[in-house]
Amino acid sequence: MSPEPPPPQLTPSPKAPESTPTPVPTLLEVLRALDAGPRGLTEGQAEERLGRFGENRVPATRDPSWARLLARSARDPFTAVLLCLGLVSAAVYAWGTASVILLLVAVSCVLRASGEHRADRSTADLRRLVATTVTVQRRADEASAPATREIPVEELVPGDVVRLGPGDLVPADVRLLRSTGLTVHQAALTGESAPVPKSAGESDPAGTDTAGTDTAGTDTAGTDTAGTGVFQQPHLCFQGTGVASGSATAVVTATGADTRFAAAHRRTGKPPATSFERSVQGVSWILIRFALLTPPLVLMANAALRGRGLETLPFAVAVAVGLTPEMLPVLVTTCLARGAALLARTHDVIVRRLPALHDIGAMDVLCVDKTGTLTQDRPVVDRALNAEGQDDPEVLRWAAAVAWWSLQLADLPTPDALDEALLTAADEDALMAYDGVTALPFDPARRLATVVVRAPGRLGTHTLITKGAAEAVLERCSLPDEERIRLRALAEAQAADGLRVLAVATAERPAGTRPHERGLTFRGLVTLRDDLVPTAAEALAGLAERGVTVKVLTGDHPGTAVRTCRDLGIPVAGVLTADRLDTLTDPELTELASRTTVFARCTPEHKTRITRALQTGGHTVGFLGDGVNDLPALRTADVGLAPRNATGVTRDNADLILAGKDLTAIGHAIAAGRHAGGNIASYLRITLSSNLGNVIAMLSAGLLLPFLPMLPAQVLVQNLCFDAAQLAFAYDRPAPSAPRRPTVLEPRALLRFIVGFGALNAVADLATFGVLALALRGPGDDEALFHSGWFTENLLTQAVVMVLLSLGARGTSGRRPGPVTWSAAALAATGLFLPMSALGEPLGLSRLPGVYYGLLAAVLTLYAAGLMTARARQERRSPVA
Repeated sequence: MSPEPPPPQLTPSPKAPESTPTPVPTLLEVLRALDAGPRGLTEGQAEERLGRFGENRVPATRDPSWARLLARSARDPFTAVLLCLGLVSAAVYAWGTASVILLLVAVSCVLRASGEHRADRSTADLRRLVATTVTVQRRADEASAPATREIPVEELVPGDVVRLGPGDLVPADVRLLRSTGLTVHQAALTGESAPVPKSAGESDPAGTDTAGTDTAGTDTAGTDTAGTGVFQQPHLCFQGTGVASGSATAVVTATGADTRFAAAHRRTGKPPATSFERSVQGVSWILIRFALLTPPLVLMANAALRGRGLETLPFAVAVAVGLTPEMLPVLVTTCLARGAALLARTHDVIVRRLPALHDIGAMDVLCVDKTGTLTQDRPVVDRALNAEGQDDPEVLRWAAAVAWWSLQLADLPTPDALDEALLTAADEDALMAYDGVTALPFDPARRLATVVVRAPGRLGTHTLITKGAAEAVLERCSLPDEERIRLRALAEAQAADGLRVLAVATAERPAGTRPHERGLTFRGLVTLRDDLVPTAAEALAGLAERGVTVKVLTGDHPGTAVRTCRDLGIPVAGVLTADRLDTLTDPELTELASRTTVFARCTPEHKTRITRALQTGGHTVGFLGDGVNDLPALRTADVGLAPRNATGVTRDNADLILAGKDLTAIGHAIAAGRHAGGNIASYLRITLSSNLGNVIAMLSAGLLLPFLPMLPAQVLVQNLCFDAAQLAFAYDRPAPSAPRRPTVLEPRALLRFIVGFGALNAVADLATFGVLALALRGPGDDEALFHSGWFTENLLTQAVVMVLLSLGARGTSGRRPGPVTWSAAALAATGLFLPMSALGEPLGLSRLPGVYYGLLAAVLTLYAAGLMTARARQERRSPVA
């Protein structure tokens, strides 16, 4: 007998757009679909369903083995180039070169594999965000009465009836059966800062979105109740959220992999390549083309013109190796590691994935949440207004009195965020002027809180004070219709300005009567705004100066987000809400995202889609988040950032960890990333242009000369000396005119650079032929002298290239010699003294005549002048190249 199919999905599919109108099943329809009832399942039904649906666990991704991680690392194009050249070097018995290259390949693969292994392990932390036990209502059999007991959350199945109370984590996706004063924190899924009211009624799932929208005990005009769609349905609660207040009984509709929590944080395929990875891959494919073309060209040209065959193969391989910057993995790792160590030591920024340091230097868009990043996750009082819209401190005193006596008389553990803001702003002595009599604490259904107080000296008369949602308070005031409309418009105007709005009303009542919230006298409005992070405005200005655009992705109301941006000086180019976003195609969103500053009412899926759209538009995107709801977008971004106090799984998936949600630290990370990226780019430009020039010259010389222009061993030693000298780029100091724009390794621009300067280098090498022809008219050892002369000239020209191209046309004065300058001097000394030393003879090098050095000095002078001229023209066209 085949098992019956699972019950239908009772909440909208996670893949469906959040704002798509979906028929909401009634409670009776839900229970029928689940084959359950309000009395709960029997033990036999629960056992059968546990076998059918499986345990209620967040699916864990099985970590790949070390062998698979190493194999994945070896598939990188640049690693493949080095691996192939190393194997070819071994095949022609160039053991020294083969050993160095293969060692670099091994180190690169191990480093990359270990980083991926650490990231993959973090997915197991998702389980820590789910409850461990749950109170369930079950029956022994059909005839038995239901009984409640605690069971492990893994044993929960669809159709179970569970009970929830304050502080409980919601163990699965549920549909409420009954509730009392229930509010739920949904930040794990939506990111909104305030608890959301929930109720079991069949209310309109669209909810409200006006100045009267309430959240956690008081009216929050600017705060949306989760954004849009399924999360806004008041009768549904979701796994991973938590009960803030109240209690409820609910029926489980989905468990395990079928929950919204699992869908929001499921890994879907391989993450996209980051900016750094895309750049290195582009450079690698350039090298692949050159490296694959060089040996065949050398062999065919020598065979056709000089009659030489396979004996030139070692020389061809040596030329191909000379074209490849073998030290790139070492230099990249050293540059990034030094930058990461400096950030950790001086700014408490931890870099968990080294390439992310380059990515943050290339970043031109930073996506942030509003709450906790731009604001301090707590409101502050903005103004207290009377009925005429004028400032009136008496209104604040009335509102604070309600907050104080509700806390005292209703035995509340702590005030909510808005009440705490009122108490902070109010005069403490004014609060003590009243004696509390009774309190009706906040009720999400009424959206009001009321207290009755007694003023000293007023025997027989009490004062009733009510505060709450503007709409709810105005309904209870004795007002003409036109006055009620005017006051409602006043409240809506404040809400439209991004403020949270509380209304206050009072009434005089005889002592001893029950609190009656009718016939009240309207007193005024209290507006509240989000408290800004003190360093945010300065940090945002610094990001703008560095060419980084900040975009706000929030689950809150758009008016609140716009108000925050305005207070911080962020120009708001456009506002896009989730319901509008869901109607856009991917190309439309890509075009609109670049021109939009605020994305409001965002769910995790929305944040991920926006991040991808920005990347598709050609931006390098960073994402700063701290909650589980930020995980999908944080993984998708080119560089993910998290504060140290973020949830564990978010912190483990981030590329950079900040000491706090201080955007100033991001500015320091950007500076370090651009410094490291600039040094890497300088290394690539100088190495590849110089190597290309040498290859062109060697190919030309091989066709012009009756002998090889340089022995394979000499090519490899020359290449080793140059690579060792260029490791100094990892320690170079940034120039005073450090780039203020993102540094990106653009393969086409790099190709134009190396072709232009490589051709100039080849001209200098070919000019050396004439010098050698003049200087070496001597005995019959022209071949050895030619090799020595060209060996010396190559190292000297490479030293000149290092100094002049690293400093630039405008940076040759006013700077003390740095690591690159000293390394270039050592390279030049090697070129001058190695041929005449004892090590020169085993390499086939010999002492050069003195006249050669004078002619070579003339060639180098002309070459330096040409380099300076070309560099000046190139910098005028591209100032940050």
